[in-house]
Amino acid sequence: MSDKPSYLGLLNAIAVNEANAYRYLSVWIDTTDDPEVKAVLRTVAWREGEHGMSFAKRIDELGYELRQRDDLNVQERVDLAGSDLTDLEKMERFGLHCLDDVLHAFDNVFQDHTIDIETGALLGRYIAEEFDSSRLLRCCYDALKARAGGGAAGTGAGSPAAAQLEAVHDKLDALCRSVEELRQIVCAQSMPAEAP
Repeated sequence: MSDKPSYLGLLNAIAVNEANAYRYLSVWIDTTDDPEVKAVLRTVAWREGEHGMSFAKRIDELGYELRQRDDLNVQERVDLAGSDLTDLEKMERFGLHCLDDVLHAFDNVFQDHTIDIETGALLGRYIAEEFDSSRLLRCCYDALKARAGGGAAGTGAGSPAAAQLEAVHDKLDALCRSVEELRQIVCAQSMPAEAP
């Protein structure tokens, strides 16, 4: 029987994904001209960076090494963050306006009763901060959406019907990304970690 923690894959997935989020959010902060968006992104980015480092540190404390992933399309996210898309478009492309859907994957994390106290405290704080970040981002998204004012009257590309179709498309893209991120976390939970 292995002494390896059953939750090591989860810790690894969180560490890698949070560090990657810090990376692309930092690029986005440098490209936005909106001080309100910049303030929200800065708060969230610092949290993501801290989570990435805290979970990597915890993995090290448990006697294991962080395992990087090459299949996460990080550069694609960095490029999107640095693109000339509007902040509203970036939020929709990243799915940051509907993070609660993804975060509910953590509702049952403490059903694993083998989680040690220190890791449990780290996970508890992480989950609470992620839900708070989700609220901050959703409020920011709602403000951007209100400022955008919705679709223009008429027909064609700027029509309300076209705007609704585009919104459905964006939500579907965000949902697909969220499902993929959730799949990666679940897969990571079942991945064996390498001992140093």
